[in-house]
Amino acid sequence: MDEIDDYLTDETEAPKFYHVPVLSRELIEGLAIRPGGHYLDATVGGGGHSRLILEAAPDTTVTAIDQDQQAIASAQTELAQYSDRIHFWHGNFSEYQPKNLTFDGIIADLGVSSAQFDVPERGFSFRHEAELDMRMNRERSLTAAEVINHWEESKLADIFFKYGEERLSRRIARAIVEKRPFQTTTQLAEAIAYSVPKAYRYGRIHPATRVFQALRIVVNDELTALETFINKAPTWLKPEGRIGIISFHSLEDRLVKHGLRGTSILRVLTKKPIIPQEDEIGNNPRSRSAKLRIAERKEP
Repeated sequence: MDEIDDYLTDETEAPKFYHVPVLSRELIEGLAIRPGGHYLDATVGGGGHSRLILEAAPDTTVTAIDQDQQAIASAQTELAQYSDRIHFWHGNFSEYQPKNLTFDGIIADLGVSSAQFDVPERGFSFRHEAELDMRMNRERSLTAAEVINHWEESKLADIFFKYGEERLSRRIARAIVEKRPFQTTTQLAEAIAYSVPKAYRYGRIHPATRVFQALRIVVNDELTALETFINKAPTWLKPEGRIGIISFHSLEDRLVKHGLRGTSILRVLTKKPIIPQEDEIGNNPRSRSAKLRIAERKEP
C-alpha cells in the first residue's frame, strides 16, 4: 500500500496517515460500487480507499481491517463522519474470518505504506537511523534485528535471493555475518554497500534496497499471508462481487495473478494488470510500480 502519505504527529493527537490512494480511479471503477453494497478493505491504511468506496454510492458500508494498530487508529479518526457505515478489525487479512458476512467487493493494497516507511522508528527504511524493526504489527515478536543478527549465513543468503531477488545474496550474507551484530538500519545499509563492487554500489538503486525488502517480507510473513488471503477471499464474495488487489513487486503480482486465475469461482477481468497513468506517477512517483488486477465471482 505504497501511497502518498505524510505521517504527521502532534503531541495532542494520535498519529495520522494522510494519503492519496494509489490507482484510486481504476480501482473504484473496476469494483463497480453498488448502492447499499458492503465492501471489505483488507488493508485500510489511512482510509483513502475506504473513503472513496463510502463516497462512491449511497448507503455503502465498509469492513476495514489492518494489522497496523496505528493505521486503524488513524483511519478511525479520518473516517469518523462515516462511523455508522464502517466497522474496523485489527489483524492480518489472512486471519480474518467474516463468519456469515458476504461482500459486494473486496480490495487489498499490498506492501508497506509511506506512513510506515517514512517514520524512522518503524525501521523500514535506511534513509533514517533507527532500530532494525520492520514489524507492521508491533505485537509480533520477530524483528529484522533478530533475523540479521541471529540467522545463519546460508539462510540469510536464501531469503535475500528468494524475497529480494538479490543476485549478490551470498556475498552480502557473508559480509553481514562477519560484521554483525547490527543495531540500526543505517549500520546495516552501510555494511551492505561496502560488501558489493563499486559499480553495483552506485547503480540505479541502493544496494541495500533488495535486502531490506527481503527482511520486511520475512518479518511480516507477507507472501504466505497473501497466498492464504487470496485462497480464502473469493469465497467471501457475493455472486458478481469483485475483488481488486494492488501489488508493488513481482513476487506479490505473481501470487495475485495465479491466485485469481487458479480458482474456478472467479472470472478475471484484467488480462494484463492495470498500471498508473502518467499523471498519477508524476504526482506520486511511488505509484510507478503498482499493478492492479481485478476479478469477479461467477454466478453459481
